[in-house]
Amino acid sequence: CATPRRRRIPRTSPSADNSDAVSLYHELLSRGNTAAESAALLDAGQRARRLVFGTRPLCVALRPNLIPRSRYRRLRGASHAIAGALNTLESALLDDPALRAELDLEPEEERLALAEPGCATSSPAARLDSFAAASDVHFMEYNAESPAGMAYQDRLSDVFETLPVLRDFRRRVRIRRLRVAEHQVSALLAAFREWGATRSPGETPTVAIVDWPGLPTVAEFELFVAAFHDRGIEAVICEPKALEHRDHGLYLGDRRIHLVYRRVLAAELLERGDEGRAIIAAYLSGEVCVVNTFRAKLLHKKMSLALLSDDRYAELYTRAQRAAIARHIPWTRKVQDGATTRGGQRIPDLLRHILEHREGLVLKPNDDYGGRGVTLGWISDDATWEAALRDATRRSSVVQAAVPVPAEEFPVAMPASAVMRLSIDTNPYLFQGQVRGALTRVSSSALMNVTAGAGSVVPSYVLEEA
Repeated sequence: CATPRRRRIPRTSPSADNSDAVSLYHELLSRGNTAAESAALLDAGQRARRLVFGTRPLCVALRPNLIPRSRYRRLRGASHAIAGALNTLESALLDDPALRAELDLEPEEERLALAEPGCATSSPAARLDSFAAASDVHFMEYNAESPAGMAYQDRLSDVFETLPVLRDFRRRVRIRRLRVAEHQVSALLAAFREWGATRSPGETPTVAIVDWPGLPTVAEFELFVAAFHDRGIEAVICEPKALEHRDHGLYLGDRRIHLVYRRVLAAELLERGDEGRAIIAAYLSGEVCVVNTFRAKLLHKKMSLALLSDDRYAELYTRAQRAAIARHIPWTRKVQDGATTRGGQRIPDLLRHILEHREGLVLKPNDDYGGRGVTLGWISDDATWEAALRDATRRSSVVQAAVPVPAEEFPVAMPASAVMRLSIDTNPYLFQGQVRGALTRVSSSALMNVTAGAGSVVPSYVLEEA
């Protein structure tokens, strides 16, 4: 009998949403052995490039995040508007001790935040975590202190470029990779040049990537060491206690460290006392450039979004910034006894309001990461929510309105190929205030976080519309 002819899929331009592109991608994946070959290459490529979080592969999905150009443009515009409002807030926090008190900073956190960092931007690299639907963008958190995942994104897209399905897709649809790590390296070096303009002009820095030993993110640190080496810059990975402050500088053994790429969080550094003493002393004396700076803590606190959305502070912002906040920042408040407002209406008892509106709210610690301590009201029963609220009143916490979570179908690399409908977030990176790429996570859980074990990372591509 005659061999059946395969249906030819023509080159196409994606629609304003990504539904046509997703359907095409899945159609190509279903042909012959394409899914099995792509899954095998995804697994082997991640292993070869050490794209793991601990022992888990970073990515289990066989499709990248396909972002229509118009949606990416909207995401960038929203990010720049909110970043501008956050910069305004930071200036106000530096000037106003009463406003700064709303952040619930520890005394040493405040001392470090007020110290002159030596470079113009507190957070040369930052990330806004968002749910970006077809029609709008909502920002849930601002990672101002130590955003992760940048080098992973680039290497993961390198792996995807080897997959048969993506090669077939490229022949039919114009797509653009969103590279990120190179912008991080450039932002670090730009901050060092600002810092060194009067201290060590023209000097090539030695870089220390500093965090605790044994962390699951060490593979990404190694990728950044290679990225610095590609630019002819020496870079090392070390833990805080390996560094010494002496001879008017910061040293790792006999090696002078000029630039600290700080992945360790300030709160943890302060908790461990002597282990972080050398970095802190060198930073305060202006003898080392630390990026992100310790001033980043001001906006890293989740209370920063409450200070954006609370209409008591509306006069801090321009009319355009207020409009962007109203559109893109969900209602957020510090968890405390007393009255507040929501949607222009007075709430006489915030704690009662939280208790009675569980299904539309999220409780979060003011300063934690990895999804730790986050309670989602709509998946909690009354007893769990009451316990979470009691805990939130004992430590600095915020309550935030839930927003719609986008979901898309993703083919997943499993023993048997499957297509799952997964929640998706798109989290733009900002370098010197400009969006350059994004971290995308997908999850079958309501909690979108790789650290918490619930998420998987996929690379991001822009669909170039006709």
